[in-house]
Amino acid sequence: MNELPRRLTLLDATTIVAGTIIGVGIFLVPAALAREVPSASAIMLIWALAGAVSLLGAFAYAELGAMLPQSGGQYVYLREAYGPLPAFLAGWSFFTIIQSGSIAAVATGCGLYVRHFVPWLPPAVTAITLILSLTAVNYVGVKLGARVQVLFTALKLSGLGLLIVSALFHEGGTNINTALPAALPATSVGIAFLAAFVAYDGWHVIAFVGGEVINPKRNLPLALVLGLSISIVVYLLANLAYLHVLPMADLVGSARVAADTATVTIGTWGASFVTLTIVLSTIGAANGSILTAPRIYFAQARDRLFFERFGEVHPRYRTPAFSILVQGVWTSVLASSGSYEHLIAYVLFVSWMFHGATVLAVPVLRRKKPEMPRPYRMWGYPVAPFLFVVFAAWFVATTLVSRPQSSIVGGLLLLSGVPVYYYWRKRANLG
Repeated sequence: MNELPRRLTLLDATTIVAGTIIGVGIFLVPAALAREVPSASAIMLIWALAGAVSLLGAFAYAELGAMLPQSGGQYVYLREAYGPLPAFLAGWSFFTIIQSGSIAAVATGCGLYVRHFVPWLPPAVTAITLILSLTAVNYVGVKLGARVQVLFTALKLSGLGLLIVSALFHEGGTNINTALPAALPATSVGIAFLAAFVAYDGWHVIAFVGGEVINPKRNLPLALVLGLSISIVVYLLANLAYLHVLPMADLVGSARVAADTATVTIGTWGASFVTLTIVLSTIGAANGSILTAPRIYFAQARDRLFFERFGEVHPRYRTPAFSILVQGVWTSVLASSGSYEHLIAYVLFVSWMFHGATVLAVPVLRRKKPEMPRPYRMWGYPVAPFLFVVFAAWFVATTLVSRPQSSIVGGLLLLSGVPVYYYWRKRANLG
């Protein structure tokens, strides 16, 4: 047996989606968004539209995942649609920066909040401990990693649920103004949308483990839609809860909007409760990425476009163990150095380039390979993928304009993979 076995159930896959999306964004982004658009109705509309656009992307990934239920997900879709070079550049970016940097950022965020309970513990120590612990869990079995994901997703949803209920039923809450403002600065609206999109990011990771999902033609589309829908509902309810408890001026000026809300509705221990919920949330988000991302490098290695050992399956644990281990080490290096902060800024627009290209792969493959079986066809075709690609292009352009230096560096880091690609082709005698 030299393949990864299918052991992930629909529940596992759904919690991978929801648990990876819901990290620290819902605890931090609302205040930043309110500073750009200090209008309750506009805030709710932006969260809803960002969720709807993300859902369009999920519909596209659902079609691709059901059609190509293989480990590697996005790498495989790009390879089939555009050829090996774009797929390799995606994998190169995921390993060097995007996924590894994201895990380092979430783990370090966990370390910062753990200091609420253990003030003397350096965040980097917590981050590295978390990364290596979750790496070990996923090294010894995808099912064990999935159980951890189910547990921490349940815990974070329970914590958020308690916060939301306590806020929505809080007496003496603010009267939410439902009227849309006459006008808002386009730049502010754009920045607010960027923040909301970043908070929703992570739904695509389930595609990376498509080769390990049981009955993928059914469960991959369902997990994408269910997991993202759960996240959208939680985000909308959480924002409604914040707006119900905190006056707009307090929301705009808050550095810890969730903690401030909990302090009002739960009491003095509310801040500790929210902090614990954030810690649990970051653990689940980090585990979701640590579980899924190594399958990209596994798929690359199977195409002979990466080190051969990355494509090996552990004889006992049936996992891409070496790929998981190396990612854990590299991510720990990023977390210890703090480099992830700059790296994420550099490749924010690059990751959305790949999102847009992947969704565009739906019409490309329908034309290029019409004979392939498609157990699920995305809703709203062809308008839905077109709308998502337009939003992705807007996201990339806005990021390029607002962060030109970081975006240019990100583009150069992406292009640095081109000579690496040709090196691997020559090494593998692929022509």
